Amino acid sequence: MPGGRLTQQERQQIALGLADGLAYAEIARRLERPTSTVTREVMRNGGPASYRADLAHRATERRAHRRKQSAPRGAGAALEAYGRDAEAVREYEETLTTVFIASGTPKMMARVMACLTLSDSGSLTAAELVARLQVSPASVSKAISFLDSQGMVRRERDERRRERYVVDNDIMYEGMMASARAMAQVAETARQGVGILGPGTQAGTRLENISRFLDFVSESTARAADQAREILHSQPEPTAPEH
Repeated sequence: MPGGRLTQQERQQIALGLADGLAYAEIARRLERPTSTVTREVMRNGGPASYRADLAHRATERRAHRRKQSAPRGAGAALEAYGRDAEAVREYEETLTTVFIASGTPKMMARVMACLTLSDSGSLTAAELVARLQVSPASVSKAISFLDSQGMVRRERDERRRERYVVDNDIMYEGMMASARAMAQVAETARQGVGILGPGTQAGTRLENISRFLDFVSESTARAADQAREILHSQPEPTAPEH
């Protein structure tokens, strides 16, 4: 399996594969690349409907040039905390962001979420997010407002009275519960439409089916999330000392 960055020819093959309606996994197989590499490449450069090989290649060259200019100098420059490889961490953050975007999270919200998730403290200020992501304070504020409304982050004040944004072990639980609530709301709205369009009509039957389906999925999602949190977050009983 070839390593390193995608070549311009590989990007052209990705564009052709997308035009042919191929899945990311099939395009990756033909390139002998990981599926995550193709997924990240496409989502980072406009998505499947807007991907263009030439623009994607130029954008990658510009990012590489910016990183080279901003890279810290010195023997330990390539290492982060705990001896991590800084480039590997950056690549993984981009992969995680891409996955969040593919799951339906807007791009800036996905970037903020990935940045918070990968910070060891799970807690950053607005200024720290602006510096890490190289975006405007307004972009961070908008992203945090969205994530807060979905229960994906919480706000705290530190000892210097600065507002910090926090993710913790309940991040996935809160996200699943927010999804369950959203589905339940759609189900209720569909149910209201049945009475307006008429039970037994084609449109009314369609809305009834949507309502019943989403009710079932919403309840199952919430139940599974509660069970998972109870099982995975339960603390083991302390072991009695031996005499």
